[in-house]
Amino acid sequence: MHGLTRSAALLVLLLLGGVIGVLIHGSIPAFEKFGFGFFTTEKWNPVTEIFGAAAPIYGTIVTSVIAMFIGVPISIGIAIFMTELCPRSLKRTLGTGIELLAGIPSIIYGLWGLFVLAPLLQQYVQPALISAAEGIPWLESLFTGPPYGIGVLTAALILSIMVLPYITSVTRDVFETVPPMLKESAYGLGATTWEVVWKVVIPYTRTGIVGGVMLGLGRALGETMAVTFVIGNAHRIATSLIAPGTTISATIANEFTEADGEMYTSALISLGLILFMITFIVLAAARLMLLRLQMKENR
Repeated sequence: MHGLTRSAALLVLLLLGGVIGVLIHGSIPAFEKFGFGFFTTEKWNPVTEIFGAAAPIYGTIVTSVIAMFIGVPISIGIAIFMTELCPRSLKRTLGTGIELLAGIPSIIYGLWGLFVLAPLLQQYVQPALISAAEGIPWLESLFTGPPYGIGVLTAALILSIMVLPYITSVTRDVFETVPPMLKESAYGLGATTWEVVWKVVIPYTRTGIVGGVMLGLGRALGETMAVTFVIGNAHRIATSLIAPGTTISATIANEFTEADGEMYTSALISLGLILFMITFIVLAAARLMLLRLQMKENR
């Protein structure tokens, strides 16, 4: 049994090493030709075989950050409501609805975003944002240009909806692990519901909350089809959030079937390696953060 279970664990490492090896091998031609400039160049021209990953990297990071900025507070709020305030008759229905959100295929989110959310943003939200930001220097640059409906902001909104069930489910589960005695003691001392949540529940479960947030971030970084539908797929870096853009996964999904040359294919594989590196850095940072939190709790 010991040997069998150890072999199963080592198989995971072998698979991971195989994936990394294939990505590195396929990326060598692109890195040899472009060097470090591959990370900083915005131009992407398959005809002249000039490729740069700056625009997809920028789009991946910006859409994920905005999605987490929107999705994390809402997810934690839902988890607080379900564990502390929700009536018993509504709790099961709400929990089922959140689980169904996690089960919807990403392509359905993309279709909904393209045919429902994008027209609403184009007609109502984006013109209002452009008008409100006019004359404010730093804000005007974020909401400038024609309201296409699709763009970086639309993709980020879709991602925020997609990560919501994952963060909510994990956060709700860790909130339910808080011993009732701790909360009852706080209520007995006269604490309000908000004080119990802020000073008892969240400190007790912050390690699990961080884990749920990192799970959602990993989902946002690697999402492909939903983002491909609504981001516009434009290989350029624009300061405006309503302008079209692209991400690493969307670029690979759109262009891999058309990659007919060694350099073109290598450039796309290099994007996959970069996405792998970004995900690895995020997970490593999350593990380091969790380790520091555990060390503080042990003190």
